[in-house]
Amino acid sequence: MDREDVAVHSARVDRVRVEAAPGIGAASFVSGRPLTLSPFSIPLTENDPLALYPLLLEPVYKEKVWGGRSLERFGRSLPGGPDARIGESWELADLPTTSPSGGGGEGAHTRIRNGPLSERAIDDVLRDFREHVLGSAAERSGQAFPLLLKYLDASENLSVQVHPSAEYAAAHPGAHLKSEAWYIVDAEPGAKIYRGVREGTTPASLREAIETGTVDDLLVQVPAEIGACHYLPSGTCHALGAGIFVAEIQTPSDTTFRVYDWDRTDRELHVEQALECIDFGPVDTGRYEPGTVVEDGHARGRHLVDCEHFAVWEWTLSQADTRRFTSDELSVLMLVRGRGLLAWGSETAQTLPIGAGDTTLLPAALPSVELRADEELVLLEVTLPKSAT
Repeated sequence: MDREDVAVHSARVDRVRVEAAPGIGAASFVSGRPLTLSPFSIPLTENDPLALYPLLLEPVYKEKVWGGRSLERFGRSLPGGPDARIGESWELADLPTTSPSGGGGEGAHTRIRNGPLSERAIDDVLRDFREHVLGSAAERSGQAFPLLLKYLDASENLSVQVHPSAEYAAAHPGAHLKSEAWYIVDAEPGAKIYRGVREGTTPASLREAIETGTVDDLLVQVPAEIGACHYLPSGTCHALGAGIFVAEIQTPSDTTFRVYDWDRTDRELHVEQALECIDFGPVDTGRYEPGTVVEDGHARGRHLVDCEHFAVWEWTLSQADTRRFTSDELSVLMLVRGRGLLAWGSETAQTLPIGAGDTTLLPAALPSVELRADEELVLLEVTLPKSAT
């Protein structure tokens, strides 16, 4: 639906509601901030958690030397012109600062693009509705949202890299853990990921391989299979290979140390920091990748990841099937294929169409949401374990 922007040029107010024409909705102003016209009729106040609704998120794009145009598959109009190489779409981000080599140095805050909270940044929303959005995670998380969700489009190999180990992060206040999971949405034939170093690799042999340009000989190479999910704990040396499009779920950090950049010479390497962080033992993530399959007659679920930072389920629905998401904790839905309709409220009277590429935050104060499949669809459900710290 087209929306008309509304502006206020008066003194700060605590609450104003402007009724609009039938079928268009109303414009709300909370704490002096203008909100765009919306079809949602329930007004929002800080003390009215029942007014929260599924929050459709506006991505933040990052141009990368290894990026491509695969995000256009979602019908998106990408920034920067037809030749811009968009490598990352930050679907849900709430970072006050980013590293210069990762996010460009500036902060990154996803905005809401539907309903009464439209155009407000996620950090702004959390200031007003923190407990209602985060649920029990509000007590154990910092001020920022505790996850960072992305799509990565690798038309070329990403750098071989590592994120800080727990020991390194503890000794360096500016460095942060970055454990992540890659869900392979699409992959070209023969594409592969690099996940950990081969048995017997030592810091000395890796340093020699960096100098001779043979680092890939020391990396464990795994064929990229559509629908596979790989958990990469912080400290794992890794790289996403060319021809792969993934959804990435991670802890909220972009601290990255490049080990090797495939003969690209215009980007900084961080060899000494990387050698301090790399886990030179075998990568054993089996305990974090349950692989449990459940079927309830309407949907098929696979439990992909269950770690101390997040849990990930894949849900597949056939056309006209439904699945109800019921919880008093937050969850995030990443629709990777197909179309559907989210319904909630009294007799599920309020609805939100979603399509491939849409990422939607379900606040903890929204106890039940039903997903109806307009066609066969696949989505990822991301949650925070209650035991997370």
